[in-house]
Amino acid sequence: MPRFFDSLFRLSHLGEGLSVLAALAWAMAVILFLVSGRKVHPLALNLFKSLGSSVLLLFTLAAAGSPLLVSAPFKTYALLAASGIFGIALADTYFLKCLNLMGAGLTAVIDCLYSPFVIILSILILRERMKAPQVAGVALILLAILIVSVKKNETKLPANILAQGVSLGALAMLLQAAGIVMIKPILSDVSILWATWLRVTAAALTLMVSVAFHPERQSMKRSLLIFNNWKAMVPAALLGSYIGLLAWMLGMKLTRAVVAAPLNQLNTIFIFILAALFLKEKATPVKIAAVVLAFAGACLASF
Repeated sequence: MPRFFDSLFRLSHLGEGLSVLAALAWAMAVILFLVSGRKVHPLALNLFKSLGSSVLLLFTLAAAGSPLLVSAPFKTYALLAASGIFGIALADTYFLKCLNLMGAGLTAVIDCLYSPFVIILSILILRERMKAPQVAGVALILLAILIVSVKKNETKLPANILAQGVSLGALAMLLQAAGIVMIKPILSDVSILWATWLRVTAAALTLMVSVAFHPERQSMKRSLLIFNNWKAMVPAALLGSYIGLLAWMLGMKLTRAVVAAPLNQLNTIFIFILAALFLKEKATPVKIAAVVLAFAGACLASF
């Protein structure tokens, strides 16, 4: 089995293909998460997908012949665990709340803040420099969010709901970016598969504790035990937290970041199209303009 994985990694343009797969898988998962979020609390939904992903990754590690405990400094374990808590446990819970409030189309615009936050944190923490195209990209994304925020009548959302959704989405992207930047220096020294499993497992354990002490824990548990809710939750978790997550991290490893990042950001377009097709979200001029600007900005920010 390890030889099979080794031969796969030698395929031409595999990194590019995985980056597009990650974007499509996440877009499909977002639509399913929105459907699930109508009946399941965001915290419980995040626990379900994280726990499921942890189990699937555990089996994948076994199939690949990889150990669960690797020879690495305690700092590596601590950073990966912290990355999972910030970038998955907290970030995905806030993202799912944003999704419930704003719908898939508008959330796709906020999702583009991820690239600027990665750039800003890389400058502050990793001492990287910001280039002119990146400045322009950040400006376009902020303009897209400003358009969405100002044109409240066309978005059909009350001002307080829109403000709350934008704030939660922005916080989610900031935490997700922080979760990646904090482990960037150590990714070249560890197995991507193992690192992904450790991050997701740390997130799942954190979410289990959070749900156990949450005031609404009984209703959360009941919603997770309703088999009918699994129809959307299971494929969402499989697509978003397993296939999408692995494809994203492997794509980043196997091709240049300046190539992978714009391909990953295709999820903005995919989410917008899928929301219009399956959720009947109206493609207003404001949404179209915001999505185009945000996508262009994300691509520029990746250079």
